[in-house]
Amino acid sequence: MKRVIPFSKYFLPTAIFSTLLVIAGIAGYIIMGGFNLGVDFQAGLLQEVQFVPGALSLTYSGRGNATIAIDRSKIDITLSGAGVDALTHSFPYGTYRTIGELCLAMETIEGLSALAPETGGVASQWLVQSARGDPQLGENPYVLHYLNPDSDPVSIEDVRTALLPLGSVSVQVLGRPSERRFMIRMEDQVLESGNESGGDQVRQDQAQRVIDSLEHNFGEGEVAIIRSDYVGSRYSKNLTDQAGLLMALTLLLILGYCSLRFKPQFAIGAVLAIVHDAFVMVAFIVWTRMEFNTISIAAILTILGYSVNDTIVILDRIKETRGIHPEEDFEAVLDRSLTETLSRTMITSLTTMLAVASLYIFTTGSMKDFALALLVGMVSGVYSTIFVASGFANFWDKQAKKREKKRLEGGVPAKAPIKA
Repeated sequence: MKRVIPFSKYFLPTAIFSTLLVIAGIAGYIIMGGFNLGVDFQAGLLQEVQFVPGALSLTYSGRGNATIAIDRSKIDITLSGAGVDALTHSFPYGTYRTIGELCLAMETIEGLSALAPETGGVASQWLVQSARGDPQLGENPYVLHYLNPDSDPVSIEDVRTALLPLGSVSVQVLGRPSERRFMIRMEDQVLESGNESGGDQVRQDQAQRVIDSLEHNFGEGEVAIIRSDYVGSRYSKNLTDQAGLLMALTLLLILGYCSLRFKPQFAIGAVLAIVHDAFVMVAFIVWTRMEFNTISIAAILTILGYSVNDTIVILDRIKETRGIHPEEDFEAVLDRSLTETLSRTMITSLTTMLAVASLYIFTTGSMKDFALALLVGMVSGVYSTIFVASGFANFWDKQAKKREKKRLEGGVPAKAPIKA
């Protein structure tokens, strides 16, 4: 016979431990002043910047319109408009290995001027396109930047120092240090109230102030804007409310399903388990100051679904074991059921965690945070399934026995024993 692990002996210590975890999460939320809200939940400007020097500037004065697009292997310039046959000129980096060669090739397009006075010998594959400016070329120069893989990293402390005059601005490193990429979030200085005059202009000024401050400290033309987004206060508030409603609705639906599928004590235990997992993830996000955004909500909901699935499997096994061994004490049934499902739980969790660990190791930015939150949540999910959901069912059973004993002492007929 397979050795039965006495999980029930640890229900009380783990209940105390879980209570401390929940208290730590609540305390962290209060002490830290809430979540480190991402731009999804906080009105403001979000800019992804890269510290890369200017490589070449392009202007166009020919017929029709000229639009530039750049990817990892080539640059495309598309001509279109009245009096011009739609045509795309491609300049592969494999053919034009330096920026100087690339400029000479581009100038074969009538009306196009390409200038790279000091970067002619730079490898063309190092080019980086900025979101700043219009990719439709005209009289105003459109600047392409370049990133030398051997460039010295830019310190996040230096970036924060450069942005100090702007007030409340947060900075986060993206990717590898050699990529010199940063995410900058600046709180909104405009309170939305419907048609607020001048709001758009103020926000444009905010974005420009960020760039001006960076270029003042790191050099003009040394900063490329990779992405620039803005989230309004009304939208962020609605998103926050909807996220809370979504979490509450999820718990309510799980409680309803488990109540129909099992006895109330098991339904409540399942809900307590996933509430516990939610609090553990909240504590982790708060204390690590991980940015709380829509990715975090997705991670929490993923873990809730993962945890309740594992919980239902174990509750099914408890119900089955209870029918096979009706003579056994409920605590013994719990130990037997948890032991029998332990290998399934561990194998499923470990194989899933291997995939998530790969995401954590080989990705960056929000996806890395998402994977880390999932890893923490999976560990919590296994723990809560074994000790929280089952522990509450055991507690309920003991209380039922005490009530039954009092009835017997009072001469009231005994009720049927608890079933899953």
